[in-house]
Amino acid sequence: MTVASDATPVVAIVGPTASGKSALAVEIAEHLGGEIVGTDSMQVYRGMDIGTASPSSEERSRVLHHMVDVWDPAHAVSVAEFQAEARRAIDDIRERGTTPIVVGGSGLYVSAVLDDLRFPGTDPEVRARLEGDLEQHGPGEMHRRLAEVDPAAAAQILPTNGRRIVRALEVIELTGEPFVAQLPDPVDIYPTVRIGLDVPRPELDVRIAARVDRMWADGFVDEVRGLAAAGLAETPTASRALGYQQVLAFLAGEITDDEARQQTIDRTRRFARRQQRWFRRDTRIQWLSYDSSCLVDDALSLVSADALNGTDT
Repeated sequence: MTVASDATPVVAIVGPTASGKSALAVEIAEHLGGEIVGTDSMQVYRGMDIGTASPSSEERSRVLHHMVDVWDPAHAVSVAEFQAEARRAIDDIRERGTTPIVVGGSGLYVSAVLDDLRFPGTDPEVRARLEGDLEQHGPGEMHRRLAEVDPAAAAQILPTNGRRIVRALEVIELTGEPFVAQLPDPVDIYPTVRIGLDVPRPELDVRIAARVDRMWADGFVDEVRGLAAAGLAETPTASRALGYQQVLAFLAGEITDDEARQQTIDRTRRFARRQQRWFRRDTRIQWLSYDSSCLVDDALSLVSADALNGTDT
């Protein structure tokens, strides 16, 4: 991967779900004449639009978006594959002298794209054995196993996310080190201005509930029903996305529609708290209040100030 040699900066807009990142990114991109590179681990799947709050057609008509609707849901995208594709987009944008606006709430994916982060390889035999254990014992038991050998990693991975649990256990077995130890102190690979949107937790909870209500009103259940007919339930990654997993359970008759909606709200709120903890550890992020009346101007001032002072590579 070749990083552009010029000083064209990257602007990163980060924060928890429902904080208004996408809207701010579009405004910033329009002011700077930039292009948006998404770092959402689920927006990359085609057809998963409502549940992932993918950019609207109106937003895409205003600003060119990358890393949205890239792969079919059946494709299990690895972080390493996502990293390579997103960095190609960033390099291309910078080589044209344009500003990339990276936006996302998936902390690992933001870090994978913008930091000097490298991923250990895989061993087919170890992976197959662990996946067999997952099928036999379920993700809960595998998560307990992970908690015994690496409590820090277990705290960062959902007990229902069997694929990530298996990957963490695989890395631990192959390297002999804790999984979290594979995430070193972050080092920028691009000159980057990082802006975070700060939302008080009570307000964020309200915004998440409102977003989920809008999803249902916008036809989310029908979106999942159409994807289910195409085999969504059999996909290793996309089927576990927040909301999709719950609606699949409703369509299978395992829970009610109201239960699917409430579970989506509850689990999204828990996910948002993990997002906040992840980003708060990063001292490079400059935080702005999500509801500031001069949010766009403040963000642009941070970009200009860093450009004048020279961002570190």
